Amino acid sequence: AALVPEAPAPQIEPEKPAEPDYLDQLMRLKAEFENFRKRSDREKPEFYRLGKAEILANLLPLYDLLRKAHEEVLTSHNDTPLGQGMAGIFKEFDKLFKEEGVAVMSPQGKPYDALQHEVFGTVETADCAEDCVVDVLQDGFTLQDRVLRTAKVRIARKTKKEGPDSLRDGGNI
Repeated sequence: AALVPEAPAPQIEPEKPAEPDYLDQLMRLKAEFENFRKRSDREKPEFYRLGKAEILANLLPLYDLLRKAHEEVLTSHNDTPLGQGMAGIFKEFDKLFKEEGVAVMSPQGKPYDALQHEVFGTVETADCAEDCVVDVLQDGFTLQDRVLRTAKVRIARKTKKEGPDSLRDGGNI
């Protein structure tokens, strides 16, 4: 048997490692950076607003204490330098609040709203509707229509009737 020389096996060249596409990587990085910059520019005003809200919220307890002191001064020292100085302080507070968009809530007589009010009790009354704010214990504040501090309030509960009709509403006979 004659030996037939075998054809040499085709040489398979090893694959060259893919060269990195530096231009593509650079373009992607540039696009990501542009997106980051645009997002930062959009979020910056929100960060400023949140910082301002935090500072204003921290001033409110001081405002409350000064308000109580001012009420005491008004009863006996209204025309004294102390009374005039306190009035000046509140003019500045009012000016600052107006410039920054801070407003005092007026919940008295309005329906209870869980987003704006914190209930610290109920008052039985027939004078106003159920869950109506009857008494404001501490003022609430808004900052450009967003709640800065909830108002602490008491709300109305209807008075319960005593007598024969109350037995029909759940009493046992």
